[in-house]
Amino acid sequence: MMTTELLIAFLASTAGAATPLVVASMGELVTERSGVLNLGLEGMMLIGAVVGFGVTLSSGSMTLGLLAAAGAGMLMSLIFGFLVLTLQTNQVATGLALTLFGIGASAFLGQSYVGQTVAPMPHLSFPLLSEIPFVGPLLFRFDAMVYGSVALVLLIGWVLARTRLGLIIRAVGESPHSAHAIGFPVIGLRYGTVLFGGALAGLGGAYLSLALTPMWVEGMTAGRGWIALAQVVFATWKPRGVLVGAYLFGGVTVLQFHGQGMGLAIPSEFLSMLPYIATIVVLVIICRNPQTILLNKPMSLGQNFKPD
Repeated sequence: MMTTELLIAFLASTAGAATPLVVASMGELVTERSGVLNLGLEGMMLIGAVVGFGVTLSSGSMTLGLLAAAGAGMLMSLIFGFLVLTLQTNQVATGLALTLFGIGASAFLGQSYVGQTVAPMPHLSFPLLSEIPFVGPLLFRFDAMVYGSVALVLLIGWVLARTRLGLIIRAVGESPHSAHAIGFPVIGLRYGTVLFGGALAGLGGAYLSLALTPMWVEGMTAGRGWIALAQVVFATWKPRGVLVGAYLFGGVTVLQFHGQGMGLAIPSEFLSMLPYIATIVVLVIICRNPQTILLNKPMSLGQNFKPD
């Protein structure tokens, strides 16, 4: 039976599970709106997770750990950007190679961290507000990145829709040749969006090792990088859709643990499959209508651009 306490715990856990997806997906959304498809998200999240954990463990500063994770993600994305933007390699193949590199490199770097833990990311304190029945523990007892991820969605949505920078990013994603013809620095702007996406992927990975499960485990992203990529399609390249999709996935993820805790007579293996089954089902439903996908998809997505 779902009591009020269990409901609060379920909803609060959903926010935690959704946060790394929101952060990583928003970075990928900005990258894709400029016309670049980066399939290396899984590898970048893993590198961010291990670097963030290692720096936090050695320095004792979670702030330094998060900054290092963002820097590591940017470094990975810089490699990707150099290959696809400067050397004009295939974006899909390069992204897949980056993921494989990130998986191997993170396992190597994290060998000495296995079995060690750090203090989890502290929750923010909101005197009086956090004591309000039901609403208090549901809205005012999270860490900074949970609130930051929601603010990030609002900020990026505003930038893309209301600012000159957002207009340029969308113009480059729609037609890089036309954008170049009127004087926009297409390659430079795409480098910027790729680096921005890498930084957020690193932060998303670091949230896993510093907040969600404050320890390093090899392969701890467990496919979240691929889910983050799917979220962008699910959202039809709209920031608010990313937020909705991430919380849906987070809810299904948490459901498997609560289901086991409530003693549901469902095999644990099936419950573990639920988040990924749900993602596939949602994507299939969306893709049944091609017009829905094409509505906001950047026309040059995945296509290389070489200035004349």
